[in-house]
Amino acid sequence: MSAELPGVPPSDDYPIRCRKLGQLIHYGYCCRENQGLPCARTLDCWYPFFNVAEYLRGVLSSEEWAVAFTTPAQPKLLSLVEMIERAQKNVNKT
Repeated sequence: MSAELPGVPPSDDYPIRCRKLGQLIHYGYCCRENQGLPCARTLDCWYPFFNVAEYLRGVLSSEEWAVAFTTPAQPKLLSLVEMIERAQKNVNKT
């Protein structure tokens, strides 16, 4: 007999270890990490804690779902270079 998972995400005081960043992260970060969309790993990381797929299908449009979960992830090196470039731009603005 298996218990049904809750259909709502845990509060932000419930962090889990992020396999991408290597630190504790709350769901609120994961659901907007990808330029306002969920991280591509959100479904894999959060499924043990709540019915994340059902929840996200209810809050995302089909286009947003496709961008978040079916678009191939860019290589880690490229994403790191982009993050460094954004940080440099932010430093130069001040």
